[in-house]
Amino acid sequence: MHKAGFVNIFGKANAGKSTLMNALVGEKLAIVSPKVQTTRHRITGVVTTPEYQIVFSDTPGIIDPRYRLHEKMMGAVKSALEDADVAMLIMDVKDNLEENLSLFASLKLKARSILVLNKSDLLMKEELEVLVKKCEEWGKAEKVVLISAMQGKGVPALLQSIVSMLPESEPFYPEDTLTDKSTRFFVGEIVREKIFQLFDEEIPYHTAVAVTQFQEKNTLIKISADIIVTRETQKAIILGDKGSSIKKIGTLARQDIEKFVGQKVFLELFVKVRGKWRDNDIYLKEYGY
Repeated sequence: MHKAGFVNIFGKANAGKSTLMNALVGEKLAIVSPKVQTTRHRITGVVTTPEYQIVFSDTPGIIDPRYRLHEKMMGAVKSALEDADVAMLIMDVKDNLEENLSLFASLKLKARSILVLNKSDLLMKEELEVLVKKCEEWGKAEKVVLISAMQGKGVPALLQSIVSMLPESEPFYPEDTLTDKSTRFFVGEIVREKIFQLFDEEIPYHTAVAVTQFQEKNTLIKISADIIVTRETQKAIILGDKGSSIKKIGTLARQDIEKFVGQKVFLELFVKVRGKWRDNDIYLKEYGY
C-alpha cells in the first residue's frame, strides 16, 4: 500500500514555516530570515521513500495585502488551500493563541489538518501542557504536535503523523525529484536571502532579484542577476561605499550558491531602480511573481 499526497504549510508570517519545510525535506529549499514576509512564492519540496511520497509546500505568511505583490503572495496561499491533502497549521508557541486559531478557522479548510506548535523550546513544560490542552479543545485539527523546527525536535514524530494521514496513491513525481522549482529560481532566492540578512527596515521589502544569465561552462557556472529596488537612495545603500555592500551580498550569495549547485560559480550583481514595481503587473511578471 503506497501513500502519496500534498502537505501544505500555513501560518502567520514568521511562524517558522520555511525552517520546518527545510527540516522535513532535509535540504535548504526555502530561504530563512527572522524578518517577516521573507517567503513570497509557494515552494515545493518532495520527500520520497519506498512506502510514501510527500509533496510539501511552503507558503507565504498570511497577511492583509497592501500591494499587488502581496495579492500575488496570498494567491499562492489560496492555491495551496485548494489542493492540500493535509494542512499543517503552524504557530509560534509564544504568539497569541486566539489570534492564530481564529486565522486557521478563517481558512475554511476542507483537508485534514495537523496543528503544529513551533519553537517549543521557548516555553516551560507546564506552559506547553496548558497550550496543547487548549489546542485540543479547539477541536478543528486532528492532531496537535509540539516541535522545534530550528532544533529538529519533534520533527520525526510530526513526519510519522503526516504519513498516517496521507491517502493511498501512486507517486506524483519521479523518485529523484527534490522540487518543482528551477535552479535559477533558487539562485535568485539565495541572493534575496542575503539582502534580508544584511539590511534593515524597508530595504528587503522593496527588493526583488531577477536572474538574467545562467550559463553552465566546463569549469564553472556564470550567473548575472539584477537587484531591483524602488528608489535611488535604496540603490546607494545596496551598493554601499565604493561598492562594499554589494560585494558582501555577492560573496555570501556565491558561497551558498556553490553549495547548492555543487560547482564553482562566477556571480555578477547589478542594481536597478524600478519605481513602484510591487504594484506593477508587468514588472511582477518579469520578476517571477
